[in-house]
Amino acid sequence: MSTDDVRLCIETAGPRSIAAKEITNAYTGDVLPAEALHLPEKVTAAPGTSNLPAANLCLGREDELARLRSILTNQHEGAITQSGAVHGLGGVGKSTLALHYAHRHRGDYALIWWIKAASPDEIETSLASLTQTLVPGWSDIAGRGAQVAWAMQWLTWHPGWLLVYDNVENPGDLTPYTGALHQGHHLATSRRTTGWPDRARTLTLGNLDPDDATTLLCQLVFKENSPTPRRRGEAQSLAAELGYLPLAIKQAGAYLAQNRGISLDAYRRRLGTKLAKTAHGGDTERTIARIWNVTFQTLERADPLAVEVLHTAAWLAPDDIPHSLLTPPGIDPDDIAEAAGTLAAYSMITGTGTTLSVHRLVQTVLRTPQILDDTQPARHLQGRDRAEQAVVHSLTPSPGQDTPTEDQWDTLTPHLLALAATRPPGHHNAPLTSAYQTAGQRLHQQGHTVRGIPLYEAIVAQHDQVLGEEHPRTLTSRNNLAYAYEAAGDLKRAIPLYEATLALREKLLDKDHPDTLGTRNNLAYAYAAAGRSEACHPPCTRPPSPSTSRS
Repeated sequence: MSTDDVRLCIETAGPRSIAAKEITNAYTGDVLPAEALHLPEKVTAAPGTSNLPAANLCLGREDELARLRSILTNQHEGAITQSGAVHGLGGVGKSTLALHYAHRHRGDYALIWWIKAASPDEIETSLASLTQTLVPGWSDIAGRGAQVAWAMQWLTWHPGWLLVYDNVENPGDLTPYTGALHQGHHLATSRRTTGWPDRARTLTLGNLDPDDATTLLCQLVFKENSPTPRRRGEAQSLAAELGYLPLAIKQAGAYLAQNRGISLDAYRRRLGTKLAKTAHGGDTERTIARIWNVTFQTLERADPLAVEVLHTAAWLAPDDIPHSLLTPPGIDPDDIAEAAGTLAAYSMITGTGTTLSVHRLVQTVLRTPQILDDTQPARHLQGRDRAEQAVVHSLTPSPGQDTPTEDQWDTLTPHLLALAATRPPGHHNAPLTSAYQTAGQRLHQQGHTVRGIPLYEAIVAQHDQVLGEEHPRTLTSRNNLAYAYEAAGDLKRAIPLYEATLALREKLLDKDHPDTLGTRNNLAYAYAAAGRSEACHPPCTRPPSPSTSRS
């Protein structure tokens, strides 16, 4: 087991010397960098360049679209948020509104780029993909850091673009971009109603207008056919029953479109019978759960594998879930593709052919068995087991391969983070914990230590349970978690954890042991950051990093 790293003084001398704690690229002037052959200011985007997803059916919201246009043309930044979502859940159509705005105004922008923004890492990945689109030859040999830097330079030089940051979890993650890029428009969607900079005006998005909700439901159910007055009246009643929530209307409409023999009124009555059984959760969760309780009964009869796939996907990251990750050994990939098609037809997922995405609200409800009227209450945990097995299996090296490739880790890290963040209490999986440790180390090396906090928390929980609180690996994992809290600015959690770890290391090791000195050093820096009077002046040493020791 390696000891925790400690802070290191770095010095240098000489006309072309370089000194740094860590550095991605450095040029001394002897060799022309490759990107100089593709200067950002010299590269132009083809008209209509974008990576926008296809726009789904969207009715109404004309006032919101007009207001959003006004916000962006006057202020250059805007955020679509929502109010009143219980437990911070979604479903009101924030991403749909932003997507329709982007499609409607494609002709007004030189370039539109859709950025997945749930984490800093996702933002960087999306910006790197912009470079890959504009200079594919050079980007094939450049690292991600260089690709992000090139994209930033391009956006600095060229005017008239729109960046859409979808599903922002922390408004502060956008500061490096909105604060530095002023040649275009920034648009964010988020469940957060606070934390936005003063210069960014927000648009609070509620549920649909009753008439718009009714019209949308009719179009989903009856397609191009005009409903009779009686059927439109039934649609009005059903839309009201669903609280005019766009996600609920979309999924109810998809169910009715797939089951033509069921009238809107009969479907509404079936929802009513589920109301008493769906007592847990907030209004939004219970509305969605009532829809699924009806949908699941149909899917169980028509395609049980589709239900298994959905319960597995509930524990993974919501976006870019490869079909291969959902295909256990011995299962025909074509069967998984068919199951995904069934789920897409019922609007339970969206798919691209080789990957699928699940709405975050869908995942939350599926992971909460108290909300669903499920005849198999353990099914959500069976889905968890399948998800864990799938990720561990996908990280198993191929024949002739010693370790998983970097691409494998990049693909699976979001799913490891999702599993770590939703771990059931007392859950034990040693191979998965080992994967958490490697993923956390990679994130730290990439400068994303804070993003790895769910991984470090899961590692500590596993080590506490299996090894005990005094085991050396447990102490190392606690030190790493405290460092991640400190990196996030969460000193209220970092300092007590450092203190407890230091006390145990002094008791079990020695006051002068390298591990003890490392934790004491880290604690001193945390005290200093908190302005604590007992803070000492720590030696000039290297920042601690998550240990490379295995669980």
